[in-house]
Amino acid sequence: MSRIGRKPIEIPPGVEAAVQATTVNVKGPGGALSLDILPGISVIVEDGCIVVERESDQKEHRALHGMTRSLLVNMVEGVSKGFEKKLELTGVGYRAQMQGQKLVLSVGYSHPVEIDPPAGIEIEVPAPNRIIIKGADKQAVGNLAANIRAVRPPEPYKGKGIKYENEVIRRKAGKAGAVAK
Repeated sequence: MSRIGRKPIEIPPGVEAAVQATTVNVKGPGGALSLDILPGISVIVEDGCIVVERESDQKEHRALHGMTRSLLVNMVEGVSKGFEKKLELTGVGYRAQMQGQKLVLSVGYSHPVEIDPPAGIEIEVPAPNRIIIKGADKQAVGNLAANIRAVRPPEPYKGKGIKYENEVIRRKAGKAGAVAK
């Protein structure tokens, strides 16, 4: 049996979880999230815990067991604490700023790049070269961070571009030049 899928999920104070037919709803101070449960997996809320069970040992059910539990843990953590990703802009003249709800990036193109955050996601720009993305949905936060990074991924020669805060860019040597014989 799945070691991850077997572990019960403790519900912290201030968070409510409810199962309705094939949907699990989780509400907390950070917002509300829901997850559709796939056939073969059942979710039970009891004694302040969420328990995920599977109906058989078929390969599909074993695969979905641990994944469903992991998604539920992320939902509970998201509505209680929230998730955040930090990005850094490196390069001369590269900067980010907020215009209302839109993020506007100046990253060396002939035009500024505007990005609208999806509902439930908040973007902060504490400095012109730093972006913080916050939200309750881990997948949406990571997806928006990846989309912003994809506007100008870091290049290996000078390291210019948009990178995650702790990302290490492997640098390459430039041209060696002509060698005298």
